[in-house]
Amino acid sequence: MQPFYPIIYVRGYAMRQSDIANTVATPYMGFNEGATKIRQSWDRKVKRHIFESPLIRLMKDYGYRDSYADGSEITGNLPARSIVIYRYYDGADSDFGGGKPLSIEEAATGLKTLIHNLREQVCGSDASKRKAFKVHLVAHSMGGLVCRAFLQNDRISSQPDRDLVAKVFTYATPHNGVEIVGQNVPAMLSLWDINNFNHKVMAGYLGLPSNSKRVDSLNGKFDANRFFCFVGTNHRDYGAAFGVAKWVAGEMSDGLVAIANATVEGAPRAFAHRTHSGPYGVVNSEEGYQNLVRFLFGDVRVDGLLHIEKLPLPPTVQKAYDQGHKVRGSYYFEASVTPRGLFGLQLSERQRHTYSAILRGFDEMLRPEKQGLSKPRSPRLFSLFLEKDKITVGRTMVFSLQLAVSTTGYDIDKNFFLSRHVEGEYLFRDTLIINITDNPAGRRVRYLFSDSQWSESRGREVHSSDGTHYHIPIESTKGFAAQLVLAIQPS
Repeated sequence: MQPFYPIIYVRGYAMRQSDIANTVATPYMGFNEGATKIRQSWDRKVKRHIFESPLIRLMKDYGYRDSYADGSEITGNLPARSIVIYRYYDGADSDFGGGKPLSIEEAATGLKTLIHNLREQVCGSDASKRKAFKVHLVAHSMGGLVCRAFLQNDRISSQPDRDLVAKVFTYATPHNGVEIVGQNVPAMLSLWDINNFNHKVMAGYLGLPSNSKRVDSLNGKFDANRFFCFVGTNHRDYGAAFGVAKWVAGEMSDGLVAIANATVEGAPRAFAHRTHSGPYGVVNSEEGYQNLVRFLFGDVRVDGLLHIEKLPLPPTVQKAYDQGHKVRGSYYFEASVTPRGLFGLQLSERQRHTYSAILRGFDEMLRPEKQGLSKPRSPRLFSLFLEKDKITVGRTMVFSLQLAVSTTGYDIDKNFFLSRHVEGEYLFRDTLIINITDNPAGRRVRYLFSDSQWSESRGREVHSSDGTHYHIPIESTKGFAAQLVLAIQPS
């Protein structure tokens, strides 16, 4: 179990003045929003699944409390297990301030001040507590950019300031900006500060070079391993701006932020079929909460990478290739991860039908030099954090990986191959069960394929040459071959 540090929640973008007023009028600025969804049980009865909200669940499950009392924010002593809402929009409301929203840099500077003030409230003059003091930053949407501006802009913070942050978790943050019909928001679009999501403007407040083509890098100012990105993949149920936003963002987005723009380079990430906000949003979801607490408090991190060895062609396509025809193909990699005990809830889900599968070309994986790459672009399937306290049986941590590989289709001499192509045909599809047991004698990792074996079976043990990386062979009768590399290390 990781130490319990204060949690600071940084809310997202409020567009119009009325949105700002509504934001300021709420005590927890969205961190208290829950959701009720339905699910069907074995007896065909429909049951409600009630998610109370991240705020309530952190209070119930981990003993956190808020920072309000007697109608005001507490200015005196606070326990380490406190949840603080960063109310940076208060000054933009005519009742509380001058009615002008803070710039990203001003909000980031205010976040620095809040962290230092919080250290005083939690530690006082106790030298040992002050030395050990840190916070967790949890942010939605633009709030994640406020956090990044604080962490990586040298005009705002120094290394001692950044050292006060233990981990950062972002929900649906546009780390590489926002796109309108496939194009980055123009810098001239200053209405309601929408140009905050323009690459050049972002590079300025994030402390990146002005000519940066992408702005999703922490630039070495903060350890990307301590920065988690939770990504929504459901654009259809996002209702903001009377449904216009999801049309503008398009498929492969959460209705506002494109999937490809919602992560930080090198950071762990998870994907869920959730929208940017609203009743089906990322923040008020069980999937988001489970990823949040496992990242903040988990003991073990598991990353899954798939190294491709063979990508077979259908017989007819192979024949055309052997005859000298030019064949091109791209591949979908679907991966869904579920720890034991979550009753079907997937911590990360990348599926073809939700436009969130990983897409790779043949050359990217097997002939990288043709793409100007120094090494293959192996699909990164998942990042998973596990808590030993959540083990339901014995000392073994167990999770399942539903893995599927298919093709987008094949081009032969630049013509799409249709004559015998069957949509939805898979090169590989199975569910792996991974068992991880840590004991004084060392770590044991076992696996099995549950489509052909019961998941209760003991499975096959896999060994590691370095104590971290475990290679599992993946094969199909069609000739597909790969190595699933699990990197297992302390969280």
